[in-house]
Amino acid sequence: MAKSRGFSIYLLKETFNAQNALKDEHGLEPVEDQNTNLPEGAVMYIADRRSSPPWWKEYWGISKNLFQVQKGAIVFLPVEERWMVLTFGMTYHQLKDNSYEYDFGLRSTLNALDPEKIKSTDILEPESAKRERIQSPTASNLTFFDINQDESIVKKLTGAVREEFQDILTNITGASSLRITSKVSADEITALCADLLEIYNRTDYLQSFPDIQNIVPVKDPDQLLELNGALLDAFGAEPRELVLTIPEIIDHTNAFVVKYSGAGRSNLEFNDVFIGDYREYLRESEFEIDDIIDFQRHQMIIADENGNTLRRFSIYKCFLYDCELNGNHYHLCEGEWYQIDNNYIEKLQNTLDPYFEDNHAFLAACNDLREDGYNNTVSQANTGVTCLDKTNIAPNGQRQIEPCDLISKKGNELELVHVKISTRSSSLSHLFNQGYVSATILRMESESRTKLKDLLGNDTELDALIDNHKFSVVYGIITKKDALNKSKNLPIFSRISLLRVLNGFKLMNINCSVYFIHDNMTRRNINDND
Repeated sequence: MAKSRGFSIYLLKETFNAQNALKDEHGLEPVEDQNTNLPEGAVMYIADRRSSPPWWKEYWGISKNLFQVQKGAIVFLPVEERWMVLTFGMTYHQLKDNSYEYDFGLRSTLNALDPEKIKSTDILEPESAKRERIQSPTASNLTFFDINQDESIVKKLTGAVREEFQDILTNITGASSLRITSKVSADEITALCADLLEIYNRTDYLQSFPDIQNIVPVKDPDQLLELNGALLDAFGAEPRELVLTIPEIIDHTNAFVVKYSGAGRSNLEFNDVFIGDYREYLRESEFEIDDIIDFQRHQMIIADENGNTLRRFSIYKCFLYDCELNGNHYHLCEGEWYQIDNNYIEKLQNTLDPYFEDNHAFLAACNDLREDGYNNTVSQANTGVTCLDKTNIAPNGQRQIEPCDLISKKGNELELVHVKISTRSSSLSHLFNQGYVSATILRMESESRTKLKDLLGNDTELDALIDNHKFSVVYGIITKKDALNKSKNLPIFSRISLLRVLNGFKLMNINCSVYFIHDNMTRRNINDND
């Protein structure tokens, strides 16, 4: 009976072959033996490094002769005018980063995998950079793995193949490379690779996993080179779509200053994150940005009032940027580029735009520098509107939960209004989550409803609405952007965050709407003039 063996397989790009796909200093030895089982036209290299003792032998003073040996091989196979690569051991590191198709493994897996027999998933949530591996003790479908396909990127899948492929494959795992288990012999491997190339070129995954590749990370070095070139051009052109942001959650209750380094020493300090301040630092240092490496070397420093460094990030990781290139839509977030499916963007717009309203009863244009100032102004100017900014309805022992910024009775509902200046992704995600958490806690916790009643003076009519869960949620976004653009004014991941909370509100039967509040103020920070 044939023995199952594991293979790791890469598909080279059309311009690469056995002669130009390896790194210049690969250190591998070509196999020139004519008496092998290599298929016709195949090229093989081996890694045959000298044995050496493990580091821990000397560390623990062991006298016994102990040696560890690193062996490996890499085989290039010509397959239907393309080249495929089989790697054994760690030799895959010797392939040039831009030599292979980065979607080969995952796309082939999606096409061959039985949707009901998935065993493991690796997922990434780009907005929070949360990574997670979920494994099932038995083969299951995607619902078991609780993947939110509107927010998560599937980076790897493992499972059993569909019945039509079981004569050549058993299990399959896909990321950049394809990891398969098969019983084929050496003289059958080329035919197997031809089948895998055919599987890769199929579009079955569009039916089996229709939404799984709405958002995909860009890993191809050639594509990244082009995108980074667009980023360099954008930095020179200064579009509003390019902003700086702190790529981690910062405790804003403590004062901090922002400084920059990498282009030269400077005493400049700033009170907020603003791309114009970074440009000012570059002008003072007389530094011209001419390579993407400059952004990776330069740093944003978050320090306390005494000058002690709290955090430091590369400027590249701090960029937030949406752009279109060659007809495709891309998003840069926390140093990673993502490609967004154009049909998905259109679907998002069609779903979200109906929630954007043109007018509101009391959310007038903003003439205040701060959100709390605006909330107080609106409350004082409108009878029946109460400002609840910075109040708390969290049950005892839990972290603070603000019910809303403004509240008012509208018909037979209490309108919970949440206000935020700017259309920065991090700000909006916080805004949308804040509204959802507040509505959820009011539905679930009687203690929170009691606290809201107390804040409103225990009005009998309002108390009845609270007890009967009669709420609606309004998001007010203060911006200079044209309200007619509706959801297109929001960064892509903010749109995804909004879609998630809207789906949650539907389940709770809570109406939700979004308003753009025109910003009449001239703010130093262009991020807040968006």
